[in-house]
Amino acid sequence: MPRASKRKAAPSTSTSVTSCDVVPPRAGKCKSRKVVDRIGSLFELYANQSLNMIDPEGIEALCSDLGVDHTNVRILMLAWKMKAEKQGYFSRDEWQRGLKDLHADTISKLKKALPGLEKELMAPPKFEDFYAYAFRYCLTEERQKSVDIETVCELLNLVLGTLYRLQVDLLIKYLKVQSEYRALNMDQWLHFYRFCKEISFPDLQNYDSDQAWPVIIDNFVEWMRDKQS
Repeated sequence: MPRASKRKAAPSTSTSVTSCDVVPPRAGKCKSRKVVDRIGSLFELYANQSLNMIDPEGIEALCSDLGVDHTNVRILMLAWKMKAEKQGYFSRDEWQRGLKDLHADTISKLKKALPGLEKELMAPPKFEDFYAYAFRYCLTEERQKSVDIETVCELLNLVLGTLYRLQVDLLIKYLKVQSEYRALNMDQWLHFYRFCKEISFPDLQNYDSDQAWPVIIDNFVEWMRDKQS
């Protein structure tokens, strides 16, 4: 499906004036309108015109212009900022909301905003919201409640890997060798973060199986202790 051309439109030769040109007391409002217009123009640069959305091809082009891989956690963070609902797609409203919040009406400004966005999300409780969003973003089918183990492993590495490297590496190793679970639900996903945040690792001294942990966490701890014995 065709996407909007990246070629810039020729400057307008019209001599007409707008209210922003003749009403200086409302300059702030006019400036805001121009920012929204520039964000809209930026959307058109990457949008699939037949869908009126930025599709996976458009996101790859965006990532190329931003100098980041499409699997980089910052792209997932950008999706969170936009409150994007469909994996691999940005609607016009989502794009406007996200870039307006980031004060980014050019690719250069958006690129500069990404490190700040990452820093913002590393602090609780926003990280907890982002962590939950990352799982929901992978629910690509209607009424889907769980995510397959392979995707969960990739997501753990992407979202928690920089914070809890040792825990994540061993969790992923366990998930790949166990055979009881083929997919995990949101509750199990959330408890992975709780486990990393609360449990002494790798000694597991403060782990109490009576604290209503999901069975998969109990099994992981048992697997760990067997390896340590």
